[in-house]
Amino acid sequence: MKMYIVIAACCGLILSACKDAQITPKPRAYPRIEFPERGYTSYDDPACPFTFRYPSYAEIKLKDQPCWFDIFMPGFNARIHCSYIHVRDEAHYEDLVQDAFVIATKINERANYMEEKPFHNPQGVGGLTLSWTGPAASPIHFFMTDTTTHFFKAALYFDSKVQVDSLAPITTFIKSDIDTLIHSFSWK
Repeated sequence: MKMYIVIAACCGLILSACKDAQITPKPRAYPRIEFPERGYTSYDDPACPFTFRYPSYAEIKLKDQPCWFDIFMPGFNARIHCSYIHVRDEAHYEDLVQDAFVIATKINERANYMEEKPFHNPQGVGGLTLSWTGPAASPIHFFMTDTTTHFFKAALYFDSKVQVDSLAPITTFIKSDIDTLIHSFSWK
């Protein structure tokens, strides 16, 4: 019985001590992001038939195949997967484009909206940018081609769980760097 009285007294003291406490919830906000200073470096591998400019805060991580690499952005835990494929003939070109759209369709199943934008940069390189809003595995894909010999495709991925609202400012920042890559891309 004494134990119940002690417990009741302790609970009473705790509750009376909390009487004047003010509880204020934290405001909703994005996590603090330190954006790096803008600057660009040229990519010009003699083994690859293209050149472009990529952000100087990023690193090139080579893959097993020639002209396949990631542009890794350690500050954002993000990467742009890049791959180059030599086009053998018209049927092969059609397969490459179709493959790009098969992947886009899979991403679009979870996303809220997909936007396609064809482009031609000042060097005469043409291609297509695909971007998604909502819970997409990858917010941006693009490919560039001359339709007869060269096919370069790339996709932005984050090495973290997709939190669309938290990643939105980072995606917007990286989108500007992707636009610079596309704008500066040229075939050798």
